[in-house]
Amino acid sequence: MTGAPGGMPRIEIDGRDATADQLRAVALDAYGHFTAMQVRDRRARGLGLHLARLDAANRDLFGAGLDPALIRDRIRHALGGETRDASVRVYVRESPGGSSVMVTVRPPGGMPAAPWRLHAVPYQRPVAHIKHMGDFGQGYFRRLARRNGFDEALLTGPDAVISEGAITNIGFFDGNGVVWPAAPMLRGITMQLLELKLAGCGLPSRRAPVHLPGLPSFAAAFVTNARGIAAVGQIDDLALLVDPELMRTLTQAYESAGWDDI
Repeated sequence: MTGAPGGMPRIEIDGRDATADQLRAVALDAYGHFTAMQVRDRRARGLGLHLARLDAANRDLFGAGLDPALIRDRIRHALGGETRDASVRVYVRESPGGSSVMVTVRPPGGMPAAPWRLHAVPYQRPVAHIKHMGDFGQGYFRRLARRNGFDEALLTGPDAVISEGAITNIGFFDGNGVVWPAAPMLRGITMQLLELKLAGCGLPSRRAPVHLPGLPSFAAAFVTNARGIAAVGQIDDLALLVDPELMRTLTQAYESAGWDDI
């Protein structure tokens, strides 16, 4: 793909190259929401779910919906004619004329394949159902986890209840099906796609409270985000087995979702 000079992301606001004044305003006001997606051949998995997420968050934060056709047009315009594959983010902030849409375009990315190591931390994101901007705690604990030699922070609440990762959802395998934590969290797009597709692959899923002391009862765990799915090999000092059959089924379910034209 072709980006901005110096390897910086391409940034458009309301369908035009972002100006210095606009970027200054974004830097000074972090109140808003966004979604992140991987684009391949100008298509994205779960595009309708991304658009629904933006619309619901906008109604919650600003009291107005978003036109899905406009969002798709903004993404297409930011990709330009030459970019087929990319990491795309769509940010929405309030402006005097209504909602302002910023699209960033970076090189495409993938999910690290090695089993992830998670560090449990005592934090839950405020207004967790919204993918909102400017969460200091989320960034702080993720950096802390990485400084301590882990790949990701695992966010927990009262009574050591598990909610989500700093930039991931987490699922557990109990030997019969997938258990998603029943706790404050963002329902990621990959998680939503798996919820829709797993039953058709013979693997039921449900939601239930999951607590740190109860982790040894699970056979395996995995994380999901916009880049895909990865096995979890360790949570704090607890080693977890990687189940190849589980990972194959999860991948099959995810890939059965297909790609949607932008």
